[in-house]
Amino acid sequence: MAKLILNNVSKDFGTGRPAVSGLSLDVREGGFLALLGPSGCGKTTVLRMIAGFETPSDGAILLGERLLADPSRSLPPERRNMAMVFQSYALWQHMSVADNVGYPLKVRRVSKDTYQSRIRDALDTVRLADYADRRPAELSGGQRQRVALARCLVTRPDVVLLDEPLANLDRHLRQEMEETFREFHRRSGATMIYVTHDQREAMALATDIAVMSQGKLLQVAPPRAIYARPEGRTVGGLIGRGAVLSLAVPEQMPRTLEWDLLRELLENPPPGNRATEDILVRPEDVRLGGEGSAARVRAALYEGERYSVTLQLANGQTLQAFSRDEPRPGDIVLVTITSAWRLSPENTARPA
Repeated sequence: MAKLILNNVSKDFGTGRPAVSGLSLDVREGGFLALLGPSGCGKTTVLRMIAGFETPSDGAILLGERLLADPSRSLPPERRNMAMVFQSYALWQHMSVADNVGYPLKVRRVSKDTYQSRIRDALDTVRLADYADRRPAELSGGQRQRVALARCLVTRPDVVLLDEPLANLDRHLRQEMEETFREFHRRSGATMIYVTHDQREAMALATDIAVMSQGKLLQVAPPRAIYARPEGRTVGGLIGRGAVLSLAVPEQMPRTLEWDLLRELLENPPPGNRATEDILVRPEDVRLGGEGSAARVRAALYEGERYSVTLQLANGQTLQAFSRDEPRPGDIVLVTITSAWRLSPENTARPA
């Protein structure tokens, strides 16, 4: 295997705005990368260019030192040693599970012993060895998704591409399949690229997350880093929950702000027309009670184990907080912010 490299890749369909613009990304060998962003941001177009279904308008795609595509040439999908899992599973209903899994090997005309051995190993990996003789119609949605994964595994691909594979499953099956994907990645050792618009999925599965918006790559980082240190308002809004405050922060202040400074900025903003910055505050960093600043409860939504509370500060800005007890709308409470993060202006993607 080798590192997958996208070097300044763009794709323009002639609609007035490029679907993907100047995207540069290194996918580490054996990593699990989630391409995260809202619908229409270009993430599926990136996946299709990696797979060979689309040719880049500019830039180059390489696997190690091997050129896969640039504007003048594109290696066909069958010569890239990649496998793709779709939302629809793409299983042949008239074939058994074993025949579905082994179809890519049949096309490659491998020996009978190799054919049977790889099918057996692939079905063992996804815990479907006892279902080899069944038809797809006899399986649950989660089991059919595992068949699609096993079909990927038999070819021993360098890269596995997944296009929102859990979108058609209910919540229970989605959680079950997330564990299957993690186990599949661990056992196969393949590089995996997973397209999703669900940030919870991306955080649960990926070793790295690449956030896209309007065809551009905004940030690439491991889940914990991108949650704690998002770059720009768009990334901060897509990853996790929280509120963004506009505050006039003095120069030379650190990116992470503590309560003493935050309280001063909230209660005694500096005079004049100093430019404001976007400050991200996560709800778990907001404490109710103690010697804090006054805030009014605007709403409280019960989430089972806790309440999600919307608070209005004295300057009119809002915060999100969690509470074990039920606050009443209109109540005045004291608020302490234990930590906040200064969001940088959005420009180019930054690695962790």
